[in-house]
Amino acid sequence: MQSAPPPFVFPREYSFPPFFTRQTNLTTHHAQLVKWASLVLTYCRHHRIFKLSLSGQPPVPTPQATPTTTTTTTTANLDITTPTTTTSSSSSSSDELFHNRKLNRRLSLADAREVIDFLRKDGRAEYVAGGGSSSSKDSGDVAWIYWRTPEEWAALIEAWVDETGQKGSVLTLYELTQGDATRGAEFHGLDPELLQKALGTLVKRQKAQIFGHEDSQGVKFF
Repeated sequence: MQSAPPPFVFPREYSFPPFFTRQTNLTTHHAQLVKWASLVLTYCRHHRIFKLSLSGQPPVPTPQATPTTTTTTTTANLDITTPTTTTSSSSSSSDELFHNRKLNRRLSLADAREVIDFLRKDGRAEYVAGGGSSSSKDSGDVAWIYWRTPEEWAALIEAWVDETGQKGSVLTLYELTQGDATRGAEFHGLDPELLQKALGTLVKRQKAQIFGHEDSQGVKFF
């Protein structure tokens, strides 16, 4: 069982009420978006959050045909529309991101989506297809937060393959992210869908081959 991370230290702007209100001046608003984007990335990295749900409903987890284990939380429920009374660690730690209870200030759903859109332009976020939106995926409720992009995860996996002499070997996707061999590697506990994205990068570069059925896939490294 993994221990809880130390408390996250918020930037000083988080203690200012105007930080939670959309600024009308374009220059000030851009600076506000830059700070919010940085906060989302550092917060998600600290808590190893890979997906954010903006509607208050957690995304459906990716099914895994593997033994039940205790792993790092990979999704977060960001209820930024209504207060929450739940005491689960994932929902309470994520709710504080857009809701400063001491100030009683909350970033609106529209403004939170604007932050996600700002991250998307920099390749640091992507809405999840079918993520709860009744319209297009561009206004969805669930988004990937790429504090490491799929390409950056791929580079970490490739470096581990080289360092551990795994070229030519075959590993199941479960072994790659949950096995003892990768314990201590940063990609240990990686979200299964994000792992697929990262491995897809290696496949395109002819550094890996994925085979097998969806519920029992393996990967061979070259």
